[in-house]
Amino acid sequence: MSPVTPEVHTLIIGAGFSGIGAAIALDRAGLGDYLIVEAGAEVGGTWYWNTYPGIAVDIPSFSYQFSFEQSPDWSRTYAPGRELKAYADHCVEKYGIASRIRFDTEVTGARFDTENNLWVVQTDGGSIAARHLINAAGVLNVPKMPDIAGVRTFAGTTMHTARWDHGVDLTGKRVAVIGTGASAVQLIPEIAPIVEQLNVFQRTPIWCFPKLDMPLPAPARWAMRLPLGSAVQRALSQAYVEVTFPLSAQYHSVFPLSGGTRRLGLNYLRREVEDPVLRDKLTPRYAVGCKRPAFHNGYLSTFNRDNVELITTPIEEITPTAVVTSDGVAHDIDVLILATGFAVLDVDSGTFPLIGADGESLAEFWTRNRMQAYEGVSVPGFPNFYNVCGPYGYVGSSYFALIETQTRHIVRCLREATRTGATRVEVRREANARYFDEMMRKRHRQIFWQDSCSLANSYYFDRNGDVPLRPASTPEAWWRSRSFPLRDYAFTAGT
Repeated sequence: MSPVTPEVHTLIIGAGFSGIGAAIALDRAGLGDYLIVEAGAEVGGTWYWNTYPGIAVDIPSFSYQFSFEQSPDWSRTYAPGRELKAYADHCVEKYGIASRIRFDTEVTGARFDTENNLWVVQTDGGSIAARHLINAAGVLNVPKMPDIAGVRTFAGTTMHTARWDHGVDLTGKRVAVIGTGASAVQLIPEIAPIVEQLNVFQRTPIWCFPKLDMPLPAPARWAMRLPLGSAVQRALSQAYVEVTFPLSAQYHSVFPLSGGTRRLGLNYLRREVEDPVLRDKLTPRYAVGCKRPAFHNGYLSTFNRDNVELITTPIEEITPTAVVTSDGVAHDIDVLILATGFAVLDVDSGTFPLIGADGESLAEFWTRNRMQAYEGVSVPGFPNFYNVCGPYGYVGSSYFALIETQTRHIVRCLREATRTGATRVEVRREANARYFDEMMRKRHRQIFWQDSCSLANSYYFDRNGDVPLRPASTPEAWWRSRSFPLRDYAFTAGT
């Protein structure tokens, strides 16, 4: 049998910012023989799929962008979703990526061909053979449906925040929102003024803090067009982001900042919510940092409205006309909104089944060994496969810092494969084990291991009780992507 020739050198899954960043990095490295497959009809990933009212970035706009492509067009300190989508479109056009994107193509599975050292990727439009496979599918685009009896029997309109139907008019409707995570925090203040009644079903309250969100004045927008002005704004923004998450969360035992943050959150709650009983229901019983906090200037005060009710009694079932709680009360509604988040720490990568060189799926590997990946990128037994958002890669700062760090790691591997003529690149098991052991040794300093975190119902924790976030700072991750030993990989020449 004649050997199979790859149709493309590198296949990138996803045309969100991770896929866009990977494509730009490959082009800059002279590795332009790639194809991006995207399930949606346009680029943008999270900002294509999520279009609910009020959607915006939750870190400063100056940090939520590529370091090499800083936009002068942000209208606010925290950009609304439409501006992030426009920024994605801009990057694709400027860097000439569009011709190498195949839209409306969903990946349904992938298997490594050991005889030919390539990946055979199945899509809903046929198969694609690629030498290397980069999983750039994001973590905030696959909706997580709630495990509630009868949720699919509701006869009215049902929407998940990640699949918003703009043809539905909520004016004068009785609406239920299930969930009080980051999406709900942005959505609820937007729809409360127009609905007849809004019932918010809360399982776990969220820490909410004031957001330094404001329109950017003309001088600030002018300064963004100057190299020095842009650099200063970004440096200040990066410092703020680094202190508020990577340092406070990953180095909690070294920099115990959560006490002051807790006081800030409680004071803000006291100022915003008038009713002490309602205020108590909105008060988290877990420490700040156990789960993702929210930043919003109108969420808490929305519960002062007469047409908004916070319901903390557990949901028993959903009928064709109502949400029924465990106390037997049926809350009649016209529209059901599921703000129940995303499949984030899923052993199936939240996207597609992946079969490695030994016939084992990635889900099986992670179930058997716990979620892990060398430097957050590579998994032993899965040659020529690289994650952008893999376990123990993200430190918690801007996703753009993660994208640039991980794609730099990937490019180093691909360049070395090109230099040596290798067709198979696989992280050595001992290197992966060493890195995983390091993550376990360092995680004791993270904020997530406080006793009260067991009450947080946080998506940071996977099914094994691990938190696959990298216990490191952004500069450390940046440096290691440039300096990890290439000998930690086996580069093999073959078919």
